[in-house]
Amino acid sequence: MSRFGKGLALLLVLLMAFSVLISGCGSKSTDQSNASQSKTETTNKPVTLDIFQFKVEIKDALQNAINTYMKENPNVKINLETVGGGQDYGAALKAKFNSGSEPAIFNVGGPQDVATWKPKLADLSDTKAAKEAINGTLTGVTQDGKIYGLPFDLEGYGLIYNKQIFSKAGIDPSSIKTFDALVNAVKTLDSKKKELGIEAVFAFPAKETWVTGLHLSNAFLSPEFDGDVMKAFNSKTVEFKYGDAMKQMIDLQNKYSVQPTASLDYSTQVEKLFGTGKVAMIQQGNWVYPTLESLDKNFAENDIGMLPYPVPGYKEDSYPEGVPMYWAVNSDKPAEVQKAAKDFLDWLYTSDEGKQIVTQQFKFVPAYNGYSADSISDPLGMQLFVAASQGKTYGWVFMGYPNNWGQNVLGADIQLYVNGSLTWDKVISHAKQAWADARK
Repeated sequence: MSRFGKGLALLLVLLMAFSVLISGCGSKSTDQSNASQSKTETTNKPVTLDIFQFKVEIKDALQNAINTYMKENPNVKINLETVGGGQDYGAALKAKFNSGSEPAIFNVGGPQDVATWKPKLADLSDTKAAKEAINGTLTGVTQDGKIYGLPFDLEGYGLIYNKQIFSKAGIDPSSIKTFDALVNAVKTLDSKKKELGIEAVFAFPAKETWVTGLHLSNAFLSPEFDGDVMKAFNSKTVEFKYGDAMKQMIDLQNKYSVQPTASLDYSTQVEKLFGTGKVAMIQQGNWVYPTLESLDKNFAENDIGMLPYPVPGYKEDSYPEGVPMYWAVNSDKPAEVQKAAKDFLDWLYTSDEGKQIVTQQFKFVPAYNGYSADSISDPLGMQLFVAASQGKTYGWVFMGYPNNWGQNVLGADIQLYVNGSLTWDKVISHAKQAWADARK
């Protein structure tokens, strides 16, 4: 398997990542040093780790993993706090630090977060997990040869659909490979709402500025930056070359959604509307699978799929895929706490027991070598796995946006746009100016 050269887009990195999974390679993981170990080499002195993390979908599974680790390492006490979903993790993290209750382990999103939090970030280059990370996944958290974050996993998103509803409407999902085909399918579903028993085609959660200002916008800004998060991070301006296509996607989801979209949140979208069959489609990613499985395992396993996220004029049959967030260790904590934090993260991603938890309980597509293809345990993850192996992906660049720009500027303005309070031209002009101002 060839290695990628410097500067290639994250898209190619993801392809390599999934190719590694297909072949089950990653010889380092077979070394004795990476074998499953029930005991880490933490000091015998009692240590307390406070973890402050964003991914609500794994909250319970992560707590179970922590309980397992503490039983095997009785000298380590771990406290978990989760803030995410409909809440602003970045703002909550700042508030946490300002309160004086600094966590030992927390999350950063990429180069912009590294720049913001660098005085608090420990170098993780010496961890087993860093050495096993898929080539290229550490690019956004590496500065001056030091690694400041460990990837959560690989994720992708698109339009998750209800197979039964599509079948009843006579729509073949495999035929939807362009934006025009998507529009036609949406109109068909809308015309048959009554017989399909749905309230609307979409549940578009414009209240969630991360859905619109980060994920949706990424699809249309990624091609502008060649799918490279560092190009986005280093750019002084943003042009919105695919701004018209972005408007079309927003208008489509907004028009055919349960209303009002400006106040529709994540939980309502995923659990109350899509999870109960009241809408046919939602814009989300493979991270929603554990939630849907907890609501109805049979539905999650057999009745959901994911359509590509089309960008007219660029890629219309592909999925945005990347690393959603990174684990960071607080460099201001005592040496024994930092070591215990690193040991826990190494256990989670490189021990046999941890790998089982990551793939079977978290339902993650791993961002590390040493995992086999058959470890992917949900249909959405497998669909993204196949798409990457076919080259049908494009990269995530939103972690290279200026600090708070995606959610607090663009996402907030999209919320105003969908409720009629702001014109699209003003959305774009404000976003361009705010980007340029942030990069002066």
